[in-house]
Order: sequence, then structure tokens, then C-alpha cells
Amino acid sequence: MVARTMRKEVLAGLGGFGGLFEVPIDRFREPVLVSGTDGVGTKLLLAQRLGKHDTIGIDLVAMCANDVLAQGAEPLYFLDYFACGKLDVDVAATVIGGIAAGCRQAGAALIGGETAEMPDMYPAGEYDLAGFCVGIAEKSRLVDGSGIAAGDRLIGIASSGPHSNGYSLIRKIIEVSENPNIDGVPAEQILLAPTRIYVSSILELMKVVTVKGIAHITGGGITENLPRILHGELHAEIRINSWRQGAAFDWLAVTGRVTAAEMRRTFNCGVGMILAVAPDDAAAALKALKKAGETAWEIGSVVSGAGEVRYV
Repeated sequence: MVARTMRKEVLAGLGGFGGLFEVPIDRFREPVLVSGTDGVGTKLLLAQRLGKHDTIGIDLVAMCANDVLAQGAEPLYFLDYFACGKLDVDVAATVIGGIAAGCRQAGAALIGGETAEMPDMYPAGEYDLAGFCVGIAEKSRLVDGSGIAAGDRLIGIASSGPHSNGYSLIRKIIEVSENPNIDGVPAEQILLAPTRIYVSSILELMKVVTVKGIAHITGGGITENLPRILHGELHAEIRINSWRQGAAFDWLAVTGRVTAAEMRRTFNCGVGMILAVAPDDAAAALKALKKAGETAWEIGSVVSGAGEVRYV
């Protein structure tokens, strides 16, 4: 599984004390390494309760690779940390299979990791995950939001569900629900859908238009993540009826009696990434994303303001 993630730059992968990766400087004038680390939170508990371990590794890669991508970087390699009380080889192999699958989606080589067995730390049957990703970008093409201006358009790309955020609340809603089903399918099954990895789509898009800013919509939702790419006296106006958040979020809101403001501050509400582009590039961006297999919408614009998000 790991072998299928290899890139030509890998000099030494699993087995040594450190993974070796040759930086592809021939493709860059001023290469900048971009790194990120993350986990998957309490979504792990849902996966462990259902005994479904094959996609949680995709979540792990996605949370890290999408963060690196948000700076305009191409993921190069990935490392994982798997901790448990007592190692179940079959479970671990299944989880790592998901990590390898995620790495293939992100174009990153899985060059190392750590498996820690700590019987006094974790109860039987439980494990924890952390991931680490390193990417590369041309210094002059880093995406940091500095070029965003009033009038720019905001493009939202569809998520595959809650991704890996808000699962403490999700698990509580499932627990108290009298009918834990979404359109006749067990809610747990739908809510365990793996996080979408946007690497190939957005890297291709960046060849077509200038992407001024990329916000990965994770914990904190649109409300807290979109301002991270705004600078100075800029404000984001989001048109709440410009996209369909999907049945999973409708169910969470109704079943959990979660207010609209809290939904937007906790979940991605159907939008996994938001891109800022010039007005003249919006149509081309939507066309390129559709061609890449993404569902995307123009969901708002940048206006003069105080670095906040206003829903209209």
C-alpha cells in the first residue's frame, strides 16, 4: 500500500530512522516548504464504534494536505502517528491503507510514521491518529490573501459532509436522536464519509486563473476560517441561498436544534473550500472546477469592512 504512494523524489521510505525526500528544486526558482499537522478529532470514536477503519486515514491526510494546499503548495510527503493500547494488526493495516489511499489522492508519498503501543494510555480497541504533511510552492506564487481586494468573488467548493470537524456535537445529536437516519440511511454511516481532498482540482485551477486566497473550512466553519485570508479593511459577504448545504446538515440542524449561527460556526455547512478570485476570473474558475469533477458555486464577494463574515 505504501509503495503505491511513492514519488521519484523518495530516497528512503519506511524502515529507517528518518524518511528521505529529495526536494525537487529543478522545478522552482525560489522553493518554499509548507508544512501542516492535524488529526481527525472525535470522528475516530464514531469510526471505532462502527468498526469501520478503512476511510479514517483518508480524513487524516485530507486535513493536513488541504491545509498545505491553502497556501498554494503541492503536497510532497506525509508521515503518520498511530497510537493504541494494544496493537490489532488488522485494524492498523486497514487504517494505514486509508492513509495510503489519501496520499495517492493528494499526490504525496507516505515516507514514514510511528506506531506506538501504550497499554496504560488507551483502552482496548481504541486508537489515536495524527498526521504531518510537507508541501512545496514557488515563493512568488504563495497564496496568502495579500492580493485580495474589494470586489473579488468568493467561490465555494462542495464538501463531502462535515469532514472531520464538529464530531463531539454530532455524536451527541446521534445519541439523543429518536430517529438517527438521514433519508432512510443510518446517520452514522452518512456522517462517516471521508473528507474530500481538493489537491488535484485546485492545483489544476491555479494553472488557469490567479487564486488570490484559499480558506480551508474546518473547525470554526465559514464564520471563523474565511477571515483568516482577509487583510486590512476587508469584509466577506456570503449569500446564504447560493448553495445547498445537503441533507446531513439539514438533519443535524433540525435534530440537534442547532441555530443557523452555531451551524456556520461549527460545521462547513456543505462548503469545504472557499477561493477568492478576481471578478473577471470567476466564470473561468467555476468552469475549471466543474471540469475537475468538483461542485462549486459563486457564494459571495469581498467588500470593504472589518475582516468579518456577513451572511446576506
